[in-house]
Amino acid sequence: MNLAGGTAALGPVLQICLIDLLLSGDNALVIAMASRGLPPGLWRRVVVLGTIAAIVLRVLLTAGATVVLAVPFLKLAGAALLLVIAVRLLADDAQPAGQAAMVPGEHGVWKAISTIIAADTVMSLDNVVAVAAAARGSLVLLAFGLLLSIPILVFGSVLVSRLLQRYPILVLAGAVQLGWVAGSTAMSDPAIAPWLSRQWPWLPLSAHFAGAIYVLLHGLVARRRRG
Repeated sequence: MNLAGGTAALGPVLQICLIDLLLSGDNALVIAMASRGLPPGLWRRVVVLGTIAAIVLRVLLTAGATVVLAVPFLKLAGAALLLVIAVRLLADDAQPAGQAAMVPGEHGVWKAISTIIAADTVMSLDNVVAVAAAARGSLVLLAFGLLLSIPILVFGSVLVSRLLQRYPILVLAGAVQLGWVAGSTAMSDPAIAPWLSRQWPWLPLSAHFAGAIYVLLHGLVARRRRG
C-alpha cells in the first residue's frame, strides 16, 4: 500500500519537474535576452532583479490563478504584448555591441527589467495553470513547483545569457520561441478556446507558427532599419 501510494505521488512530482523545466526556460530566455549587451555589472543586476520579479509574479499568479485565468481576453492581450516584446528584443539586437554600454546605467537597467516583468507576467500564466493542474489540489505540490522554479530561473537565465553572448544567432531563435509562446497563449484564452476547439481544432497549432513567423519577419525588418 505504501509503495503504491509513493508511486502515485511520484507521478505529479515528475510532471511538475518537467513543466518547470520546459516553461520556466521561456522566462529565463526573456531575462537573458533583455539583459544582453549590458555591461557586466549592470548585467548581473538585471539578471538578479529580473529573476526576483519572475518569482514574485509566479507566487502572485498562483495565489489568484482561479480568478485571473478566468478573465476573458486577458491572454489575448498578453499574447499581443508578448509579440511586441519579442519583435523589440530582436530589433534591439541590431545595435553594435558597445552601444548598449553608452546607454545611461539606470535607464538601461529599468528598461530591461520592465521588459522582463511584462513578458514574465504573460508567460507565467501558462506555467501556473500547468503546475496547478499537475498538483491536483495539493498545496504541498504547488509549493514544490514554485520552489523548483527558482533555481531553474536563476541558473537558466545565467546559462542562456552566456550562450547568447557566445552565439548571437541564438537571439533570433529566442525571439521566434517567444512568438511561438504568444500564439499558444492566445489560443488558450477562455473567451475563444472552447469555440475554437469545436469550429477549427487545427487553429491552435497554426497560431503557434503564425506567432513565430510574425516575430521573425517583423523583427528582421525592424532590425534591418535600426542596423
